Amino acid sequence: MTTRATDKILRNHQDLKTVLPLISRPLVFTNGCFDFLHRGHVDYLEQAAVFGRTLLVAVNGNDSVRRLDKGPGRPFNDLEDRMAVIAALECVNYVVPFDSDTPISLISKVRPNHLVKGGDWDTGLIVGAAEVLAGGGEVHSIPIRYPVSTSSLAVRIQELGSHKLLLMICRNGEDAEN
Repeated sequence: MTTRATDKILRNHQDLKTVLPLISRPLVFTNGCFDFLHRGHVDYLEQAAVFGRTLLVAVNGNDSVRRLDKGPGRPFNDLEDRMAVIAALECVNYVVPFDSDTPISLISKVRPNHLVKGGDWDTGLIVGAAEVLAGGGEVHSIPIRYPVSTSSLAVRIQELGSHKLLLMICRNGEDAEN
């Protein structure tokens, strides 16, 4: 049985090749690891979607995340799980994996009208910016309204320890020491 979210996942280059001519433009492209989906991710993706009619999210493969040296044990969630969670968001039209160090080959293939990253990225440093601009597109760095990161959450969880984390969850987010 497939779901709407499952239908949004393009698992390989052939799936992308099939869907690409059918995608409504303007096309918005963004990418990331999305290891623990948090409010900052959701807000940024919702803002990105406003730039066009179709939002395509490229998700780093497991090996790609490891090469980024995000920390020990990363990614915490497998690629399939991360893609499923992103695909479940209403603002996302398609999700595609990539396992290279950067999504430049995907960007070159899909030729997005808008390339988007979070506000911690200077537009001139966003991978694919030159290619998108040369093709008449736009590059955006969306301001961060909810400053949280998966890496900072991972550190906090490790500092709390599993027993304090369980107490915190049971107390609806209150610090376990209170």
